[in-house]
Amino acid sequence: MKTVIICAGGPEEELIPLASFADEGVQFIGADRGTVHLLKAGIIPAAAIGDFDSVSTEEMKAIEDAGCRIERWPAEKDETDTELALEAALSLAPDRVIITGVTGGRLDHMYSALQLLGRYTLRYRGTEWVLANRQNEMRVLPPGVTRVERSGAFPYLSLFPMTMTAEGLSLAGVKYEVEEETIHFGDTRFTSNEITAPFCTITIRTGICLMVRSSDS
Repeated sequence: MKTVIICAGGPEEELIPLASFADEGVQFIGADRGTVHLLKAGIIPAAAIGDFDSVSTEEMKAIEDAGCRIERWPAEKDETDTELALEAALSLAPDRVIITGVTGGRLDHMYSALQLLGRYTLRYRGTEWVLANRQNEMRVLPPGVTRVERSGAFPYLSLFPMTMTAEGLSLAGVKYEVEEETIHFGDTRFTSNEITAPFCTITIRTGICLMVRSSDS
């Protein structure tokens, strides 16, 4: 599976363990200050993208000296730095894109990233889009059947509708199984389920859900 990791400029303690992916053939893209995080982890990204308004002069020089491709954009633009990084990731024809560094800081940046997660999931169905930090993984599930493997790192599974309703929701291979349920925007009853089988299946007939896999620590 060809994976691209986009590292944005959120708090360093929220990032997934970047170095653990470095030997797996993963390609990295730095979004603005996320490039600094990557360099600190000993990773030279395939590209550094953004307006770099949160990067000091010394840090910018370190980025330039690293020898990666730099795409510098004006601060006044329609796209966020994360969106520009997502477009760059698409050019690498990935099977999976993981976005990290967008939680734990500004909530508007996090919500913007969730909106992008939904848009890219629906537009590019052949790619798996994931938003992650050390405690959570988030994916947007369109209508259809999704298979999710059990993970000791993320034992809890929660679903939240992103449309007014999600109909025909069925869960199998989990602690609390359901069949042909309808859930409405604002419902919280599908929080903190657990996968009990080697994998579970999530079926949605109509509507879109946010899936959150999480751990307590």
